[in-house]
Formats: sequence, structure tokens, C-alpha cells
Amino acid sequence: MRAILTVIGKDKVGIIAGVSQKLAELNINIVDVTQTIMQEYFTMMMVLELNPQLDFENTRQALTQVGTDLGVKINIQNEEIFEAMHKL
Repeated sequence: MRAILTVIGKDKVGIIAGVSQKLAELNINIVDVTQTIMQEYFTMMMVLELNPQLDFENTRQALTQVGTDLGVKINIQNEEIFEAMHKL
């Protein structure tokens, strides 16, 4: 299963490292990533490949906690839901 992960917050050292470390711990593969700094704000979007047996809600909670620890907002959605929400 694929998922879309977004990270938004004030830029500081360690955001990419913290997020990618947690993804590695959860055995989640990063398929694609883009990130930028807009003034003092960090934004990142990742396409992830998740094991179908992975508990999605526990994964969401773990990533939310990482976001809290890093001072950023992390959101993860199933890719199909993300695409359905953003179709014109």
C-alpha cells in the first residue's frame, strides 16, 4: 500500500532525520520525497510504500508523536484517499 506523508512547520535542524529515522524503524520505504523552505517554514511531502499488514492507525499515531517531538505537523494518508480528495 502507498501513502502520502506531509510535514509542515518552522524550519530547524533534524526534521528530515527525525522523520526518516521513524520511517526506517517502522520498516516503511520512502519512494519519493520533495522538500522546500518557504521563508522560515519547512514543508516536505513523501510518497511511501507500506507493508499491507502494517497497522495504519498505530503508524499514524507514531508519526504524530514524532511531529510533536520535532515541533512540526505530520499527516499521513492512504494514497488512494489523497488522490480522491485532490482530483479536480
